[in-house]
Amino acid sequence: MARLLDDIRRAIGEAGETEYRIAQRSGVSQSQISRLMRGEQGMSVANVERIAGALGLDILLKPQRGRKAK
Repeated sequence: MARLLDDIRRAIGEAGETEYRIAQRSGVSQSQISRLMRGEQGMSVANVERIAGALGLDILLKPQRGRKAK
């Protein structure tokens, strides 16, 4: 999940929009987004999906090498 959060942070930074605007579009509070950007807080999968949707991103999960998907 840490890599996913890093990718979301990077996408937010590259979006060229304010945290406030992303919060409005995603329904995730600006304070949660701000804490995420500072690396102070993890985030639920549902909120990560909401932010990704607001940024026009899809989340693709793939198995790690050497591990079988259940």
